[in-house]
Amino acid sequence: MNQEITAFANRLGKNIQHLRKWAKRQDLQAWRMYDRDVPQYPFAIDIYGEHIHLQEYDTGWLMHQSEYEAWIAEVMEAIVFVTGLPLENIHFKRRTRQKGKEQYEKTGNESADFVVYENGRAFWVNLDKYLDTGLFLDHRPTRQKVGAMAAGKRFLNLFAYTGSFSVYAATGGAVSSETVDLSNTYLNWAQRNFTLNQINNTEHQLIRADVFQYLQEAVANQKRFDVIVMDPPSFSNSKKMLDVLDVQRDHVKLIDAAMKLLSIDGTLFFSNNLRGFELSSTIEQLYQILDVTKRSIPEDFRNHKIHQCWEICHKKSI
Repeated sequence: MNQEITAFANRLGKNIQHLRKWAKRQDLQAWRMYDRDVPQYPFAIDIYGEHIHLQEYDTGWLMHQSEYEAWIAEVMEAIVFVTGLPLENIHFKRRTRQKGKEQYEKTGNESADFVVYENGRAFWVNLDKYLDTGLFLDHRPTRQKVGAMAAGKRFLNLFAYTGSFSVYAATGGAVSSETVDLSNTYLNWAQRNFTLNQINNTEHQLIRADVFQYLQEAVANQKRFDVIVMDPPSFSNSKKMLDVLDVQRDHVKLIDAAMKLLSIDGTLFFSNNLRGFELSSTIEQLYQILDVTKRSIPEDFRNHKIHQCWEICHKKSI
């Protein structure tokens, strides 16, 4: 091994020694082992049970194809050596800078879904089919918080993806929930997660809708929720939507509408992963805002800019 790959392998070894024990104590089968720790190796490496999700970040570096293939092979060899898992259990994705709704698009690769456990909940994941796996690991602390505060509450999950927040809310004792997404694929995935965790569809409903339209109708119908999670994509131009979603431009409208549905003592968790996103001062004037980004980033993530997160409540009248 050359000096650079040795430094990479040593870092992997050091990380896994600490994090494997930590994950076991936390009851986690899905966690981040490496997060671009060594600049020459721009990868995120996540463990999912007996499998590895290896993502290369786009740096713009230029390499000859044969040199690149040799470099990737060396990286995989180091991962196999350190984890003790077989080469065929590494699922490799080259990540280009995201544009539009790419996180929801198919990769063209097929592999079997399998189940991972997190804090006593079970989730279906797939490490090849889409750019993302079905479970956003960086939102684990907020999921736990939602689960811990859900007992006896009415819960709303907007831009719900595969419904992991709803699984936490329902298993945490929420009396009812609505899980809203525009994608049939992800709502079907959410349904499978519900079934896996024995969640009843009578109290816990899955709703296929454009979130903007859903909010409009829910406000008109005077619906009320005690806990709301809203984690919109940075940008979406889905053909199913009436309009293009741009989170920086549209977040005031989204938050305002969601707050009309929030009970007087309720909490809205608003999060997104747009680099450079700035919460509008309008929102800060209208509502009680708490920036919880720092505590919402898991211990296994070195990238503290992976998302931003706020707890938003109604201002209390004195």
